[in-house]
Amino acid sequence: MPKFYTAAGDNGHTGLLTEGRVPKNDPIIEALGAIDEANAALGLARSSCQSSLCKNTILTAQGDLYHAMAEISASPDNAARFRKVDAGRVTWLEEQIDTLSAKVQIPKEFIVPGDSIAGAALDLARTVIRRAERHVTGLAHSGVVDNRELLRYLNRLSSLCYVLELYENQLAGMVSPTLARDITS
Repeated sequence: MPKFYTAAGDNGHTGLLTEGRVPKNDPIIEALGAIDEANAALGLARSSCQSSLCKNTILTAQGDLYHAMAEISASPDNAARFRKVDAGRVTWLEEQIDTLSAKVQIPKEFIVPGDSIAGAALDLARTVIRRAERHVTGLAHSGVVDNRELLRYLNRLSSLCYVLELYENQLAGMVSPTLARDITS
């Protein structure tokens, strides 16, 4: 029977696609962990969505996040070999956002998450993606990551989650979202 643990990380170090090991709190590992969390949050959202359009879009984005993780895990000299997130993938996200934006009314104020289960899961995914974006931005500013399309991709992905949230809320019968001003009165 195979084991589901190796104990190789018990000393606080882990491996990348490069040789050697790095501390588990290395900025690269922090970025990879945040992207992994974003992927898991998207999985939760996908499992909650009513729309097959939303589910398929999210599943495609989840695949893109695995490609992003592979590129970030690679050494700078072979990162291009793993590069799949490029301007074309950003354009694809923008097309999805535009298609869904035509189907929903964009509120003029902040909305309060929780109008539907899928909407709340998508809002959670959006915030986790924003954290991943901040970590990858740190890697880009320090020269560890040179693919600026990763930053653009994560930025658009969080925007996509917002539009997906509005769409799923609408499908759940929430024609008018709960606005932040509504709960403060």
